[in-house]
Amino acid sequence: MHRTIAAVMALVALSACQPRGAGQPVVKGAQVRLAAVPGGPAGGYFTLEGGAKDDRLLRIDSAVVNKIELHESVMNGGVMTMRPIAEVPVPAGKTVVFAPGGSHAMLFGVDPRITAGTGVPMLFTFASGARIEVEAKSVAAGDDMDGMRH
Repeated sequence: MHRTIAAVMALVALSACQPRGAGQPVVKGAQVRLAAVPGGPAGGYFTLEGGAKDDRLLRIDSAVVNKIELHESVMNGGVMTMRPIAEVPVPAGKTVVFAPGGSHAMLFGVDPRITAGTGVPMLFTFASGARIEVEAKSVAAGDDMDGMRH
């Protein structure tokens, strides 16, 4: 029985270490700024690097978040507003940045056990079929984020 469990655990560990497919997009620097008000939405920020061919980010999912939407910030009559983005083009060899004040992810229904410093698992799904798992660094509402402005 113990050998079976050990074998299954070894297979799970090996599958998690598989290299990404050649030419796939890359997700870097994923961070989640937690809500200032408990129960409010959190903000997700990251950088996408295009792979060998043009692609599109279709969605982001997480086991610790009810829903994640992609948004962009736009000026509307002198007022900054947000609007949803259905998908995000990721041109081959180019960089797409999701940062405060620009494109970002809104995380609704974040598990209350997620606190500053807790990793947030995120699964990025692309039109090409690429599925990239990352662990985003979580930061409190007023804290600085690595390499990003407020």
